[in-house]
Amino acid sequence: MLPRPLLSPRLSRAALAAALTTALTATTLLGGTAAQAAPPPSPSDLAGHSLRAPVTNENFYFVMADRFANGTKANDTGGLGTDRLVSGFDPTNKGFYNGGDLKGLTSKVDYIKGLGTTAIWLTPSFKNKAVQLEDGPSAGYHGYWITDFTRIDPHLGTNDDLKTLIAAAHQRGMKVYFDIITNHTADVIKYAPKPRPDYITKALFPYKDANGTAFDDKTYAGTDTFPALDPKVSFPYVPILDPADTHLKVPDWLNDVTNYHNRGNTTYQGENSTYGDFSGLDDLFTEKPQVVDGMISIYEKWIKDFGVDGFRIDTMKHVNDEFWQKFGPQVLQFAHEAGKSQFFMFGEVYDTTRDFTSRYTTTNKMQSVLDFPFQDAARNYASKGTSAADLKAFFAGDDWYTDADSNVYQLPTFLGNHDMGRIGSFIEADNAGAGDGVWLAKDRLAHELMYFSRGNPVVYYGDEQGFTGPGGDQSARQTMFASKVPEYLTDDLIGTTATHATDNYVTTHPLYRSIAELSALTRKYPALRNGAHQNRYADSGPGIYAFSRIDRATQREYVVVLNNATTAKTAPVTTFLPRSSFTRIYGSGPKLAFSDGGGTVRVGAPGLSATVYASNGRIPPSHVAPSAQISAVETAGADHTRLNVRADVQGSSFYEVTFQARTPGGDWHDIGTDDTAPYQVFHDTSALTPGSSIEYRALVLDNAGHVSTSAAAAGTVPTPVTPAPTGPVQTPEPTNVAVAGSLDTEIGCAADWDPACNQAQMTKDPATGLWKLTVTLPAGDYEYKAALNKKWDENYGSGGAPNGGNIALHLDAARSVTFTYDHATHIISNN
Repeated sequence: MLPRPLLSPRLSRAALAAALTTALTATTLLGGTAAQAAPPPSPSDLAGHSLRAPVTNENFYFVMADRFANGTKANDTGGLGTDRLVSGFDPTNKGFYNGGDLKGLTSKVDYIKGLGTTAIWLTPSFKNKAVQLEDGPSAGYHGYWITDFTRIDPHLGTNDDLKTLIAAAHQRGMKVYFDIITNHTADVIKYAPKPRPDYITKALFPYKDANGTAFDDKTYAGTDTFPALDPKVSFPYVPILDPADTHLKVPDWLNDVTNYHNRGNTTYQGENSTYGDFSGLDDLFTEKPQVVDGMISIYEKWIKDFGVDGFRIDTMKHVNDEFWQKFGPQVLQFAHEAGKSQFFMFGEVYDTTRDFTSRYTTTNKMQSVLDFPFQDAARNYASKGTSAADLKAFFAGDDWYTDADSNVYQLPTFLGNHDMGRIGSFIEADNAGAGDGVWLAKDRLAHELMYFSRGNPVVYYGDEQGFTGPGGDQSARQTMFASKVPEYLTDDLIGTTATHATDNYVTTHPLYRSIAELSALTRKYPALRNGAHQNRYADSGPGIYAFSRIDRATQREYVVVLNNATTAKTAPVTTFLPRSSFTRIYGSGPKLAFSDGGGTVRVGAPGLSATVYASNGRIPPSHVAPSAQISAVETAGADHTRLNVRADVQGSSFYEVTFQARTPGGDWHDIGTDDTAPYQVFHDTSALTPGSSIEYRALVLDNAGHVSTSAAAAGTVPTPVTPAPTGPVQTPEPTNVAVAGSLDTEIGCAADWDPACNQAQMTKDPATGLWKLTVTLPAGDYEYKAALNKKWDENYGSGGAPNGGNIALHLDAARSVTFTYDHATHIISNN
């Protein structure tokens, strides 16, 4: 990828001048006309350090304002009266407003600061549609049903309350990050003939301009033009606004129904993942320039008027790439011009595939994304007790994120959240019956892994008090203040005998103290936050994973030893310091450890714990930079838009390797610097001409300032492909689909689990291709699957798996239930 307008702060003054010259001639890589040639910079100017952006040492605290602290009861109902189905306030219901607000949060900033927090991240706090009767009913306490993007939700306070919170945080050296949404608004638009219809694909009904001419919206995405639309002819469903709602949303451009996709509900897969409504939420037409510019304007105002320090961006993967390619750079430039030099944005890309998540920081030009792959790896290691080698392999893939202006060190890491559930929930589920001692030790181990490894750790509010819960979403959103919600009152809390019946702001809780200790240690030794992360050792099964963090300035090495086995273990760990001593600065074990002539030190940790040693001396300086050669240039990425470029470096000390690319005979351009062996980058070639020639070289910077340069190696820009399906294997369209299960006798069948019963057969909607069956069931617990063609030969259960597990259905009372089966995914679900 070509250099971007924002130059890396790691470059020397001479390198900055060289990079400016490089940027002027960058068009050569795209086959354009080069600017006037300048003398090529020397390799010593271009070789640099691995990037550390302004935000590589934050400790985030993620908080849901409604569930944290109630500063005043005067705003509990949001000024909407006492009817819970109007105000949304019901402190006995986990799906309604429980009473927390910004005044309460402000009153607890010292509690938050005590954890070592440097940045508070708030869930969305804009004015929401208070109640969705179609959703349970449920309330907008979570902040994701926005109607007014210019003001704080009245349940949470006022715009001035936000300013007060930000001022209080800034006075204590903490930043405030705002959770924002660009994908959708509240569910206000309805459709004929029904309010929340099934998705209709663009193949079945393409968009049409106001004259009725079909067009492909992707043609215009990222441009400044878009066809005029007419709500009566442009969409597969006619969008309808209630007269009372014609000016409900703010700013007013959000009330134009042609600024929405209007295609029906998403199933979160394929095309509809980008174009469909989330459970009816109005999905913005983010391909339209009016929508892009409108969203940029909204969030620039919050930067200018309130001084927020950054954004976490919701549902990023459900918005088209072109939107981010304009939104990210433009908002960042505005923030910098407003004096926010450390402004930082990270997006939610709910996926564990780094090939996919890294595209948002490379191709899509965003600064960072939440590290969902880390969450998965951390749970597997700390909670499930999987192989240490798997964790080592996970960190070896960090280079997917390396490019000229970003890398993995910028990613926020986390262990659980408000959607998927808490780390405490996972630990109890993964270790059922193990007891509080084991649960507490595994919880601590998970946090030790998060704080000592690369990235910016995020603590989800309440995790420091041992909160658990039976699942995600509403079950993971307990109040910190005394709760009246029956489901919350039955939760177990790790590390304490307390319950949710009382306030939980206990600074002596073992997890609060542990997190505060980790924060203090990483503040004392900054390399544990943003030093180079070097894989060192991993057991082939449960046990030790060891890695080093390197302080580039002092050339000191910190050895971190994690042990997920239940018994104490030791291991030989290679370091950069032969015949040196190391002092234990965290954990238990010998106070001193010594390395042999090859730099190997034998260290360990008790079961389910971590130990950290710091070198007492500096890494020996190199006398000369080692030689290097490009060892591979290979197509990478599911869609073949990356080239994996690797370099072999002949040495055994601390090095940083800068990779460069050029068209043959052109100028070299920096495409990323790696500070961890094996040295590699995954070069984004999506903007280059497929089949064209490209050359790569590697510049090695040693720890004494010497530079060596490899010979150039040739490569070819790959031709992008459509990734092979990773979902279910497609089978012929069925003639019949039945809801076969323990509910069949309740709907009139002679026996349960009868795939041939006529009453259990679903009906296919020809417009959407989805199969449906609506029945009335009495209260009770049921299980079911999808059985095809009136036989069990082909059947699908949980997650669309063939011959998969039964799907559970619990009904507290008799009600109408609609079952839906999608043969494209083999998923059968209910409403």
